[in-house]
Amino acid sequence: MNINHTFQYLQMGLPERINRKKLFGDFEGALQDMESYLLTPDLPDAMRHCLTTEAEMLRRLPSDFPYTREEALAVARKEVPDFSEEEFDQLERKFRIRWIYQNGEKRYFDRFFENLCRTDPEMAGRAGKETAPRNGRYFQEAIEAMHRDGKAEKRFYCRSSVQLKDEGFRKGAVVRAYLPIPCACDSQTEIRIEKVTPVPMYISPENAPQRVVFWEETMEKNHPFEVEFSYIRTAVYKELFANPEKTSVFVPESEKQWLREQAPHILFTPYIRELMRTLGDGAETPLEKARRFYDFVTMKVRYSFMPAYFSQESIAENCARNLTGDCGVQTLLFITLCRCAGIPAKWESGWAAEPGFCGAHDWARFYVESYGWLYADVSYGGDAAQRGDEKRRVHYFGNLDPYRMTANTEFQADFDVSKDGWRADPYDNQVGEMELDGRGLQYSEFIRKKEVLECSDL
Repeated sequence: MNINHTFQYLQMGLPERINRKKLFGDFEGALQDMESYLLTPDLPDAMRHCLTTEAEMLRRLPSDFPYTREEALAVARKEVPDFSEEEFDQLERKFRIRWIYQNGEKRYFDRFFENLCRTDPEMAGRAGKETAPRNGRYFQEAIEAMHRDGKAEKRFYCRSSVQLKDEGFRKGAVVRAYLPIPCACDSQTEIRIEKVTPVPMYISPENAPQRVVFWEETMEKNHPFEVEFSYIRTAVYKELFANPEKTSVFVPESEKQWLREQAPHILFTPYIRELMRTLGDGAETPLEKARRFYDFVTMKVRYSFMPAYFSQESIAENCARNLTGDCGVQTLLFITLCRCAGIPAKWESGWAAEPGFCGAHDWARFYVESYGWLYADVSYGGDAAQRGDEKRRVHYFGNLDPYRMTANTEFQADFDVSKDGWRADPYDNQVGEMELDGRGLQYSEFIRKKEVLECSDL
């Protein structure tokens, strides 16, 4: 079994004494107890897998929470000199500043101040940071074209690469590199791999659920692994509510796989079931229910940068409880609510690929029998809600825009080529992965680059 498969056993739960140490932040003590527990004769495989994964999560978690209170205040005051202790405490009480315990002491999230500026225009203004939507006119023009002409199309030429940091390079080491590339989906055509350096060992077929170009090399010199590709992106507009005809609850056999739970993050917990029932109360069709779920996530969940997914537990449920999350976290909540309600839903991810910008992004698809598979981008919809743009918020229920690249069509899917060590992201692949002598590298150990070189109208 691939070691990354052990994540599906997280919901088994830790032994009580280990969990107490974990919650207190005694990570060293918890790890010692885990190692001892793993030596127990005849330990059930499910618990062994859970402990193995939890141990690696604990080793990585502290790096996302490096700051003491004094250090966090210093970070904020570097950007906003008059930022006060009282203000810090108030924001913490309002759950606006993320922290964990480490050895009984609070340690604060490394991107806490970015979060404050991302969600509070006043704070962003005090820090002198831009709050306007990135390339807003491109989105506006594309959405208008979709509503007017029925679709919007763009041709993209992109480049991405990964490379070991110099301090990690060892001559003679065996290095593996995996970069995401465009996959076949409804919205992408004329996909071409234009240039790959060095020559790769393998390129996934277009229908791979997490498509990659793969290299393996005994390295004599540190160098990047790089791919250039092109594709056409077509965003077709679907009007969902002009026809009052009710959608059927029928789900074809071929789509029922997208109704299942998927541990550890897509689970129909008691709280998720109750939330689904409450939100869906009175909705007569799957489309109406999906819209209720979309409205909840876009209007009630605040966007927030998150720690690495590697170290997170129960992502969908925690999003529902905490009402915060980034694009992937929000997407998982929407998918989970849909599946729990009997609406097929699945993951899609890759890049937001815009003129002058390229970033990792996640969104969802959901199925209703009268329309087939539809899109939902809950984080873009939430951003529109925050800005008071109801037209754009509604647009992203059922539709996307042409400014993206899809590399992954399944959450938590394996690569179709060997990946023996821990992945940096065990669930998704948007920026690439690397291994060094069989050890999976964390993002802090290698350089990742992605660029949109050309974006043109058709």
